Amino acid sequence: MFYVKNVPTGERIVRVVAGAAAAGLALTLIGGTTGWLAAASAAGLVASGLFGFCPACAMVGRKLK
Repeated sequence: MFYVKNVPTGERIVRVVAGAAAAGLALTLIGGTTGWLAAASAAGLVASGLFGFCPACAMVGRKLK
């Protein structure tokens, strides 16, 4: 791997569920271009949960034990 995972398993699950819910709500409640932009940003949350790596957490030095 080219990166070191810095998000624990429990938080990864929460990120995937919350990101999917946010994307779904953005597309159904907001709609239009703004809804698609909000869903795309929620996809970043899902991706960090799936890969287990958060660039923002890495910038502040977060590491798993």
